[in-house]
Amino acid sequence: MNNIFAKVKGLRKKPYLKLLSDETLFENVDINLNNCVTYNTDHNLDEDSWFKLENFSEQEYCLDLLKKDFDAKDYDNLTKDQFSKISFILSQQENNFYFQKVTPSLFIHRKIVSFGEVASIENSKDRLIINRLPDAIYFKNTDTLVFKNLPSITSIFDGIDELYKEATQEEVVDFITQPFITLSNEYEAEKVSKPNRKRIGLAMTTLARLTDPEKLEMFTYIESYCEEKLKFDGETNKFNISSDDELKMLLYGIEQRYYTTPFGHEKRLANSVVTL
Repeated sequence: MNNIFAKVKGLRKKPYLKLLSDETLFENVDINLNNCVTYNTDHNLDEDSWFKLENFSEQEYCLDLLKKDFDAKDYDNLTKDQFSKISFILSQQENNFYFQKVTPSLFIHRKIVSFGEVASIENSKDRLIINRLPDAIYFKNTDTLVFKNLPSITSIFDGIDELYKEATQEEVVDFITQPFITLSNEYEAEKVSKPNRKRIGLAMTTLARLTDPEKLEMFTYIESYCEEKLKFDGETNKFNISSDDELKMLLYGIEQRYYTTPFGHEKRLANSVVTL
């Protein structure tokens, strides 16, 4: 059940080739899936945390080989001339699958000093560096993919970048022309930054769930935390947005990122949020 495969660029019919049998590349990573964070573009992971995508086999960007019974005998062996064409490596370790993206910087083609019983010089050979942690792990028994950085796995799972999708220009215009926003200082859709374009999609989803009375409560909530940095007209219920930073503050408010500590009553902004 332990095999290592490589996805090779340029092969369409059979792009996956066997690299090694009865070997593993990574130490088994102890991950409690209940503690993993369901992927959110605006969430900053703690060092020991992972994002997760549940029901992964039901997604279009899930690899076909993960959706069916996996048999190593169905795969041809990788040849020497294909080594430099590896796109990513896949280590099947029992019933889990460990992925690592392969980039040119991971290849070594030079003479090195090797330290065994004694130091020795090894002439140039093609070597591939294996990272301490994989870029992603698929747990087949629970049908869950975990990862730390979405951009690092977009070349592995084609189409998964839809999770990182920015609001379109039309969606940005739709948001900044909402009745509760007034623009000034020549701020316009073209000046909205990429991070804010990602936040706008989340904010629009949140707004769609709120009733009109709840939106008014939200305006009061935001104004109470941002009154010194964000202008709000209580008579017209409009926020004046003149910069990208002010838009970010409004978007954080819509996502209810502002809170007050129960002891000390210190006002704070939550950089990331996990639903308990």
